[in-house]
Amino acid sequence: MAPWLNGLILASRALAPVQDGLSNRTLANVRSRLIESAKASWELGVAAEALTEFSWPALSVFERSAFPPPAHLNVSLNASDVLEIAVKTVSRKPADSLALIANQGSAADPASIGVSVLLANWTRPDLSVTAFANAAGGQLEHLLSQVPRSDQGAISHREDQVQLWSDFVYMVPPFIAYFGALERGHGARALLQIAYDQCRLYRDALRDESGLWRHVVYGDWQDDTHWGTGNGWAAAGMLRVLQALNHSSEALFFSEHQANLTHWIQEITTAAWSHQHEDGSLFNVIDDPTNFIDTSTTALLASVTYRMAVFTNDNTSIPSANKALTLIKNSIDADGWLQNTTDPYTFHSPIQPGAHSPEGQAFVLLLHAAHVAWRKFIST
Repeated sequence: MAPWLNGLILASRALAPVQDGLSNRTLANVRSRLIESAKASWELGVAAEALTEFSWPALSVFERSAFPPPAHLNVSLNASDVLEIAVKTVSRKPADSLALIANQGSAADPASIGVSVLLANWTRPDLSVTAFANAAGGQLEHLLSQVPRSDQGAISHREDQVQLWSDFVYMVPPFIAYFGALERGHGARALLQIAYDQCRLYRDALRDESGLWRHVVYGDWQDDTHWGTGNGWAAAGMLRVLQALNHSSEALFFSEHQANLTHWIQEITTAAWSHQHEDGSLFNVIDDPTNFIDTSTTALLASVTYRMAVFTNDNTSIPSANKALTLIKNSIDADGWLQNTTDPYTFHSPIQPGAHSPEGQAFVLLLHAAHVAWRKFIST
């Protein structure tokens, strides 16, 4: 590294403001509420990822130790909560279903559990057990061979029609990329390329001149709003693909892909933070000033921002992430529930009193893990 560049990076780190994170007690409560509330396929998928990043970071795609993961887990690195999601999913899967969870309507959401199933297969104590490998392979086959596609080749988010949702980018490409990163050679490159291409095709279809992504296009209905959580799903999904490429054995073949993904993620975060409100929040529809606060969106995009600061050595957006973190800290009640989320089942209404968002709970853990990683980075 050139001396002047090294000095610039060190100066950038030194100038980065440091924000206190969440307390251990709060985090324990958030984690407990997540585990008890996650039921839908995508909720289980994001829960598995959040628990991995929060409790078992050495197994997450953000660490070089992710590929390959250890063949055997031990007492201090057992990922028991993550593997439990995989075990329950595979044990309940009908024999005639290629998808990890049958009859979901969404072709994408069941795939979000795929990374935990692949991890369970890789670390299984009994090598004669093939259930996890068969389940993960079936999910991949379903996506690549059975789900309808757009004319450009984008795999549909829905089973019954070609319809692209920004949510897809978190559910499917990270699974395909993780599958590829566990492989080697041409097979690995082919899957990593597919994961990247799906991000590219979705961006082509959903991004507009604002830099933000629309929520749903094609099919029998559309949602042209810049839905906050949808933009978070897209940015966080591309981030996981980026890290899988970066930490795979095939990384040298994907340098241009990594540069593109970095740019595409920053398009979203830069555009989103330009609409941040004084209290640190982002709205459910990011660029609609008449809309309402959504702490889910705020937490997810802040997590992406901390992670990207580590990856790029650029702290430009850290003040926005810090303001967001302060809001999230002040939005968690004594029981560990994140307040002021959007209703994840309607997209465009606030959560009702007494109800909660499992994905919002997961986003808090993702935010905490990202903040810890950033603080560790600037201290080295």
